[in-house]
Amino acid sequence: MKMTRREKIIWCLFAGILVLLFLLSSTDFIIKEEQTEIYPVSIIIGDTTDDYYSNFRKGVDKAADEYNVDVNFITLYEKGNVTEQMDLLKREVDDGAKAVVLVPLKQEECRTILEEMVLASPLIVMGNIFPGDWAMTGISQDYQEAGRMLGEAITKENTPDKPVFLFTEGLDYGYNREVYAGLLNALSQAGFQAHLYEMNKNGMPNAPSEEHEDFFRWTMETHVYPDSGEAIIAALDVKSLERAADIIAGSPANMTSLPTLYGFGSTTKILNQMDRGVIKGLIATNQFDAGYLSIVKAVDAIEKRGDREQIVLESYYIEKEDLQKTHFEKILYPIE
Repeated sequence: MKMTRREKIIWCLFAGILVLLFLLSSTDFIIKEEQTEIYPVSIIIGDTTDDYYSNFRKGVDKAADEYNVDVNFITLYEKGNVTEQMDLLKREVDDGAKAVVLVPLKQEECRTILEEMVLASPLIVMGNIFPGDWAMTGISQDYQEAGRMLGEAITKENTPDKPVFLFTEGLDYGYNREVYAGLLNALSQAGFQAHLYEMNKNGMPNAPSEEHEDFFRWTMETHVYPDSGEAIIAALDVKSLERAADIIAGSPANMTSLPTLYGFGSTTKILNQMDRGVIKGLIATNQFDAGYLSIVKAVDAIEKRGDREQIVLESYYIEKEDLQKTHFEKILYPIE
C-alpha cells in the first residue's frame, strides 16, 4: 500500500524532529554549552609546613569549590628565606597564576623586594596591604590592637610583681613587631616588667644559636624557673606558644610553681593544651573566614571587581571555658 504525499511529509517531519532532538541532547553543534572558567590561584605561605593553616585551608577549599578556583598551596623549602618566597611569587605568576595570595614571611623585607618587581597578576596579602596597583586586598587582624587586648587580659588577671617573659620566633617575622608594641604598651601602663626573648635574634650572651630547637626550654630553665615567685609567659606567635606549652606540659610533677601561659593562635594542638589547663588565655581570629575571603578577593581581582581595600578581622580573647561556647566553637572548630 502506497503512502500518500501527506503521509510522506508527516514522516519526514517526524524524522527531522528526532534528528534535531538528538543533536540538541548529545552535541553542542546547535546550542553550545557555556563553559565555566577555572581560575588558577596560588597561595604562598611563609613557612616550610602548613601545619598551622588547618582552619585557613578549610576556608580556602570551600571558597575554591564555590568560585571554581584551582588552588596551588605552596610552602617554603628553606625556613626563614624571604628571597625564596619572593622567587616563588614570581614563578607562580610567570607560570600562569591568575592571582596570588601571599602570607608574608617578613613584611618589611617582602615589601622592599616587591617594590622592585613587576607583577602581571593581582596580589592578595594576608596582612597589611602593600603599596602598588597589583596589591588589591589586605586581610588581617589589627595586630597592635590584638597585642593590647592580650596585655589587658594579663594585667586584669595578675599583679605587677610577677615578671612577664615575652617569647617570639622573632619580631621581624610576620606581624610580631606590631603585636609586641600593643602588648608592651598595655603591660607598661599597668606597671608590669616585661622581658623579651627572640628565638632568631643573634648576639644574645650565652644563648644557644638561632637554630637551637630548645631555645625556649633554655630560656625557661635559665630565667623563668629560677625566679622564686610566679611568672607569666606571653608567646607572640603560634610556634612560640606551641613550644612553650609543650615545655610546661612536660615539666616535672614536683614543681611547685609553673608559669602562667598566654599567647596567640588557635591550632588544634594549642586548643588541646588550653583544654588541659596548660594555656590560660589566648588571642584568636577566624582563620576559616581569612582563608575564604582570600579566594573571594582573588576572584574579584581577577574579574576586575572592587577597589583596593584592607579587611580587618575581629580578634577574640579566649579562655578554657569559652571553648564550649557555640560562637567560639564555630570559629575554632569550623566544619566545611
